[in-house]
Formats: sequence, structure tokens, C-alpha cells
Amino acid sequence: DCPGKEGTGGRKRNLTLLRNKLYLGQRRRTEPVVESTAAAGDHGNLRRSQSDRTEYSQKLQEKMAPQAVSSTPATPLQEDKEEEEEEEEVRRRMMARRVKIIAELLQTEKDYISDLDLCIKEVIQPLRNMQIARFDVDGLFSNVELVHQLSAKLLSLLEEATTDVEPPMQIIGEVFLQIKGPLEDTYKIYCYHHDDAHTMLGYYEKDEELKQHLRDCVQSLK
Repeated sequence: DCPGKEGTGGRKRNLTLLRNKLYLGQRRRTEPVVESTAAAGDHGNLRRSQSDRTEYSQKLQEKMAPQAVSSTPATPLQEDKEEEEEEEEVRRRMMARRVKIIAELLQTEKDYISDLDLCIKEVIQPLRNMQIARFDVDGLFSNVELVHQLSAKLLSLLEEATTDVEPPMQIIGEVFLQIKGPLEDTYKIYCYHHDDAHTMLGYYEKDEELKQHLRDCVQSLK
């Protein structure tokens, strides 16, 4: 009932509440600092762990693909050298093919001359020596002897252009240009009389005597 005692008790309670508020306020001010510091530490650890994972991933890729990582791009000098080697290989192959073609051309001409030579010696000359009135030897064989002479001349020029001559220096085109005119003149005559000779041969094969002479010549060739 004493106002003085009641006032004193109230002040004590107020002082206690004030202390509690001050304590809570101080705690609120310190807790964010601690939390932010801890959070910063966590972010630092997170950044470090991400960096570690990135570094580990790079090392793993290097181990899995060492050639891709260790290979270095070719320098311009290396590329030029490789291109020169490829071009040289192409030139070498082309030259080897050219040598084979020239050799085949020479052999073909030799075989052709050999066939013409046999035809003249074993067929034309024997039939001509028989002097059969109804047998036109020159009409049947046209100018084969002139073809033989021209072919022998062509072979001689080809051999001269290729014998003891290095493959890059073997120029055979000039040989054909040189003999172009005689080739045209000679084969023009042969081709012009070809159909007539074929017709004449069919007629002679109907005559048993002439047919037998031709058969003997063919047998001599064999």
C-alpha cells in the first residue's frame, strides 16, 4: 500500500527489462557479423572447390587425349616441304607412266613391222612370182610395201629419240610432226583402195585355184 515501495519495485523491473533489451540488441549486432564471416568462408571454400574441379577436369582431359593436347600445328616451312614432296611424287608417277607408254608404242610398231614383213615375204612376193594372169596382186595388197617402208622409218626415228636419252628428255611428239606428211600420203592411198581390195578378195576366194594359192600362203605364215 506504500506508494514509495511500489515505485521502487517498478523501477527495478524497468531496469531489468532495459538490461535484457540491451543484451538482445548487442547480440543482434554481433550475430550478422559472425554469420557473414562464416558465409564468406563458405563462399571461399566453394570457389576453391570449383577451381580444383576445373583443374582436375583439365588434367583428366589431357590424360584421356594426350595426342590432341601435345600435337602442335605444322609450321609454314613444314607445310611447304610436304607440298613439295607430294608434287614430286606426282611428277615421278607421271614420268613412270610416260616411260611405259613410250615403250609400248615402240613395241607395237616393231610387231606391226614384223607382220608386214611376213606378209610381203610369205604372201605378196610368192603370189607375184607365180605370175597368174587373173590375179591382181598389186590391186589386192595396194601399197603395203610402201606402208612397210614408212613404218620402218617411223620406228627408226622413235628409237633415235629414246635410245640413250633420259626419260624427261625423250621428245617423241616431234617425230610424228616430222613424218606427218608422208604418213598422210601413204595411208590415204591404202585406205582409198581398201574396199576394192576386200571385194577383190571375195571374188578370188570363189575360184578354187586362186583360193588354194591363198591358202598355201596362209599356211606358210602359220
